[in-house]
Amino acid sequence: MAEALTDADIRKIAKLSRLSLQDAQVSSVRAQLSSILGHIAQLQAVPVEGVEPLAHPLRIVNRLDADEPKPPMPVEDLLRNAPAVEGRFLAVPKVLGDGGGA
Repeated sequence: MAEALTDADIRKIAKLSRLSLQDAQVSSVRAQLSSILGHIAQLQAVPVEGVEPLAHPLRIVNRLDADEPKPPMPVEDLLRNAPAVEGRFLAVPKVLGDGGGA
């Protein structure tokens, strides 16, 4: 690795990741992240010129069934399987505004 991570780097990464780190954890996390980045550097050093990209180690083929329209699932059955409902609707966490989420 070209340059070593500092405590300030770890604190900044933690803040950007919205992680809460205690001061005692910073050096441990720095060592772990440095080790991970070292492994990535080793992988980047592997010569891969002329190697074809591989999506899967085995030669497999997707078996797709015919796309035939079928009747939709009854709403009552869908709601019975849902973790939370509000009336006849699926209840999901708020993700926009001040509701947290993504």
